[in-house]
Amino acid sequence: MTRAQGDAQPPESTVSLDYFTGLYEAKDDPWDLATKWHDQRKYAVTVASLPKPRYRRCYEPGASVGLLTRLLAERCDEVLAVDHVPEAVQTATENVRDLPNVRVELANVPAELPSGTFDLIVVGDLFYYLSAADFEALVDGLLARLEPGGDLVSVHFRDRENPGNYDGFHVNAKLSEKIGQIISHEDEWFVLDVFRANDER
Repeated sequence: MTRAQGDAQPPESTVSLDYFTGLYEAKDDPWDLATKWHDQRKYAVTVASLPKPRYRRCYEPGASVGLLTRLLAERCDEVLAVDHVPEAVQTATENVRDLPNVRVELANVPAELPSGTFDLIVVGDLFYYLSAADFEALVDGLLARLEPGGDLVSVHFRDRENPGNYDGFHVNAKLSEKIGQIISHEDEWFVLDVFRANDER
């Protein structure tokens, strides 16, 4: 897989809500996240990569059906998980119903970002669906809400079958232009990077 600068670009327009809604209407868990081992492992590695033992407030945009959300809840006092597909929000709400420290909400990013700040933001398999403009808007919005010394986790699939497409490597390279990287992991399925906000800003 080649990852030279300029070998791939974000989609010209952000992938539509209709596209994702169709996936969830056809199947509660469109990507079989609950049953595929590489996804279960990806979530486990994500949580294991969190540098701090405990976080106060976590934001997870693009939470899908809430599987990673459950794991994050074990390490966080409060988790706000959002998705822009009503069916995904409904399933995620059911999956975390027993967790009092988790809220699941309907929101379309980057247009609808939460108020307040967070010491942990986790973004999984989301950035590469966004146009360049929406990507920049979301990153800027997230960084504005990330507390000094807070951690931003970006974990994305590496698309081995379609190397010309924007993938996790391109996403994390763009993120590293704006925030310092402290942890990096890659394997045959996904790439994961942890970025930390400067304490002095």
